[in-house]
Amino acid sequence: MSAILTDISSWLQQGRAPKVKACVQQALDEGIPAGDILEKGLLDGMNIIGQKFKNNEVFVPEVLIAARAMTKGIELLRPYLVTEGVEEKGTVVIGTVKGDLHDIGKNLVRMMMEGKGLKVIDLGVDVPVEKYLDAARENNANIIACSALLTTTMTEMREVVEAVKASELNGKVKIMIGGAPITQAFCDSIGADCYTPDAASAADAALAICAS
Repeated sequence: MSAILTDISSWLQQGRAPKVKACVQQALDEGIPAGDILEKGLLDGMNIIGQKFKNNEVFVPEVLIAARAMTKGIELLRPYLVTEGVEEKGTVVIGTVKGDLHDIGKNLVRMMMEGKGLKVIDLGVDVPVEKYLDAARENNANIIACSALLTTTMTEMREVVEAVKASELNGKVKIMIGGAPITQAFCDSIGADCYTPDAASAADAALAICAS
C-alpha cells in the first residue's frame, strides 16, 4: 500500500484534519484513484477508530474528531469519486424519533456508518413517522434507522415499523433501532429488523444489510 494512504489513515486516527486534507490532495496529485484514497486511507482509519471504540480503547471525543477529519478528506474527494463513478455501498435514513431531542448517539452512529462508506441522510431530531418514509422513498434508502433516549418515545419506533409495513416500502427497507433504553426484546416485540447496542456495531450491521 502506498505510504501516503497509510499516512492518511494514521492522521485521521489522530483527528488531524488539516494533515488529512493535505495528504488526500497529495495522493490525488500522485494520481492515486479516489476510490483507493477513500477505501485504503480514510475508511481504513475510521474502521480502526470504530474497532478501538468497540474495545473501549478510545471514547466519544476521539471518534468525533476522527470523523471530522474524515469529513474534510471526503469533501475534497467527492468530485473525484463522482467522476470515477465510485458507488456508495448503501443508503441509510437516520433520525431521533418524534418527541425526543437527543442526538449525540444518533450523530455517533451516523459518523460510524459514513466511516463504512454508506450514504447517510440525517433527518435530525423529533422526526415524525412520515418524514422517515418520505426520505426513504426520495433517497431509495436500504435502511431507516431510529434512535431514542427517552422511554416515553420508544413507542414511536413501533409506529415507524407499522407505517413501513403498511406501505410500498415493506420488504424493501429494513428498520434499525437503537438508544439507551432499547433492547433486543423490544426490537423483537415491535417487529423491527435490527437492534445493536453501540454505534460501531450499528455501522457493521448496516453495512451487512446493504451488502445482502
